[in-house]
Amino acid sequence: MIQISDLMAQSGVSFGTSGARGLVSQMTDWICYAYTRGFLAYLAEIGAFNPGMPVGIGGDLRPSTPRIMAACARAIADAGGQPRNLGQIPSPAVMLYGFRNRIPTLMVTGSHIPDDRNGIKFNLPTGEVLKHDEAGIRRQRLEQLPGLFNPEGSFAVDQSACLPQPSPEALALYRARYLAFFPAGCLSDLRIGVYEHSSVAREPLPELLAALGAQILRLGRSESFVPVDTEAIRPEDEALARAWVQEYRLAALVSTDGDGDRPLIADEQGQWLRGDVIGVLCARALGIRALATPISSNTLVERCGAFARVLRTRIGSPFVIEGMQTLNDAGYAPVAGYEANGGFLLGSAIGQGGRVLEALPTRDALLPILALLAECKRRRLRLSELRNELPPRFTASDRIKDFPTQLSQERLAALQQDPMAIESEFGAVFGPLAGVDTTDGLRMTFANGEILHLRPSGNAPELRAYAESDSPERAEAMVQLALAHVKCWRSEVCRPRH
Repeated sequence: MIQISDLMAQSGVSFGTSGARGLVSQMTDWICYAYTRGFLAYLAEIGAFNPGMPVGIGGDLRPSTPRIMAACARAIADAGGQPRNLGQIPSPAVMLYGFRNRIPTLMVTGSHIPDDRNGIKFNLPTGEVLKHDEAGIRRQRLEQLPGLFNPEGSFAVDQSACLPQPSPEALALYRARYLAFFPAGCLSDLRIGVYEHSSVAREPLPELLAALGAQILRLGRSESFVPVDTEAIRPEDEALARAWVQEYRLAALVSTDGDGDRPLIADEQGQWLRGDVIGVLCARALGIRALATPISSNTLVERCGAFARVLRTRIGSPFVIEGMQTLNDAGYAPVAGYEANGGFLLGSAIGQGGRVLEALPTRDALLPILALLAECKRRRLRLSELRNELPPRFTASDRIKDFPTQLSQERLAALQQDPMAIESEFGAVFGPLAGVDTTDGLRMTFANGEILHLRPSGNAPELRAYAESDSPERAEAMVQLALAHVKCWRSEVCRPRH
C-alpha cells in the first residue's frame, strides 16, 4: 500500500493552484491512475461518490491528453464508476456538466504551460476541489494491481478502449447556457476575430459569437500545441493582434488559453486587455455587487467604486472560490470572482431582462468575452472606450522560466522575515518602501504608490513578477527591472546563507 502524498513526493507530480501537474514523463499511467483512484476514494469517504455513479472526463488538445484520459477512465472503472467521455472541450464546460448533473468530473489539462507538461484538475459534484479536499486526496492509500503496469509505470496492455466515445452533451449544455442568457442579436454587425491557435475553445467560441450575430474571422489555427499564457502574452501574439485588427478592421480579437478558462481580448487598436481589467469590466457589465480577487489584481477594482465589497485572497481559484463563499454568506449577492489571468468565476446566479444565468464557480473565459462585447454593442462604445472609463492604473507581469521553486521560496521567505533586507535589495531600484503584504509571496508597495509583487508559480518551476503603476510603460519596465534583478538569485553568491 502506498499513500498518494508519498507518490506525489516520489514522482514530482503534486498539487499546484489548479490540480496536479507535472512533466508528461513523470505523469505515467500509474501516477494518473493512482491519483484518480485517490480522488474517488476521498469522494467515497465524504459521501460524494458511489459505485455505479458516472464520472465525466474532459481534456485539452495536448498530444499527451488522450493517454492520460484513458488512464483516468480505467481508474474510474476499477473504482466501480462509469467513465463518461465529455470530449476535448473547455474546462468550464466540464465543470458545468458535473455541477448540473451532480457527478464528479476531471479535466486533463496543463492550461497555459508547455506541452512537455500536463495535469489533472479534479472537480467534486458541487464544485472545484479546494485545498482541504486536496489534503483528503493526499492521505488516501492504494495498492498497485499486479500485472496492470510495467516497471516504468505504463500499462502492460493498451487501455484506450476504457475511454468511451465522446459525448456531445457537455459542450451542448455549455453553449445553451450562454445562448439562453444573452439576447439574440446582441453582437449583431460586430466584426470579431477569433485567434484559434490550439485552444480547446476554438470551436465553441466562434460558434457562440456567430449565433449571437457577430461577423467572425477565424485566425491563427495551429495543429501543434501553443502555450498561450494570458498573464505573460508573447511578443509574437502582441504583434499578431495589432496586424490582424488593422488588416481585417476588427472591433475586437478574442481567444483563450489552452483549456478555455482564461480569456484573451484585444481592442480595436490591437491592445490586449489585462485580465484584471477584464474582470472588473465583466463584473460591472453583469451588475455584480461584491467581488473576490487575488492580492495580485489591479487596485483599480477598489478605486473605481463600482462594488460594495472587494475581498482580497491568495492567488489561485480555490482561494477565490472560498472568498466568494464568504461574500455569499455575508449576504452580498450577486457575487463573482476573477483572477489576474482573466478567468471569471460566477459565485451566485444573476438576472438581466428576465433571463437568469446560474452560478458557475470555476474560471470561465467565454462569459467575460461575451459580456464585454455585448456591453460595447449595447452602449455603442469601442472596447478601448470601455477600458478608459476605469481609473488610469496599469499592471504588467512576466516570469522567469525554469526557476527552481525551492530557491524562490527560500529567497522570498528570507526577505519576508527581514524588512530591512527588502529595503536594501529593492529600494535602490524602486525607491523607499511603504508597506509589505505577504498574503501570497512578497508584495511591496513603494512610497510613490507603485507596487511590485514576486511569487513562485503554483503550477510550474517559474518565478513570477507583477507590477502596478500609473502608466503601462512604467509597469512593464518595473517587471523587467525586477526579473533582471532576481535572476542573480540563481548564483551561489545571491542565495540566502544558513
